Amino acid sequence: MIPALMAMIMIMICGFLPALNIVGEKEAGTIDQINVTPVRKWLFILAKLIPYWVIALIDFSICLLLAWLLYGITPVGSIALLFVFAIALAIVFSSIGLIISNYSDSLQQAMLVMWFALVCMMLLSGLFTPVRSMPDWAQILTYANPVRHYMDAARTIFIRGSAFSGVVLQFSILAAMGIILASLAVKSYKKNE
Repeated sequence: MIPALMAMIMIMICGFLPALNIVGEKEAGTIDQINVTPVRKWLFILAKLIPYWVIALIDFSICLLLAWLLYGITPVGSIALLFVFAIALAIVFSSIGLIISNYSDSLQQAMLVMWFALVCMMLLSGLFTPVRSMPDWAQILTYANPVRHYMDAARTIFIRGSAFSGVVLQFSILAAMGIILASLAVKSYKKNE
């Protein structure tokens, strides 16, 4: 459960908060002032996301510390490798949040869509129900779920102490999802250049 709770914190900070921030600025009209500046849209998006990534990684570190102090649980594998996967998950969910915010007109709409996506992804991640005990159609759907790949990797690193060679497939899938979703997020952002 500890790696799963860490994933939840990463998703909340890197997915929800940037999406709500951008939609809030859209509602307030302040984003229009930024849109007419000569700043490139990928640079604007990156500047919006970096503070959330830093906060999420600090929270991830605090979670690791609390897992050790309160429960006596420490990862058997590399902590640095856990951070690599946390960064990959942060990029994926930041991109999902940005895509949702780009197509949302209000905070409520963005919040409901993000919540729906989050609940579906958590239910299909293997957190509550092992993937092997799901129906065949649900097992197929889990391959498109970034949380499932993060959970597989985090548990493998945390419990079995696997090196990078043992989780290279999960990292490749998360990296590919991150690149594709980040490209879609930048492309879907409407800015007057």
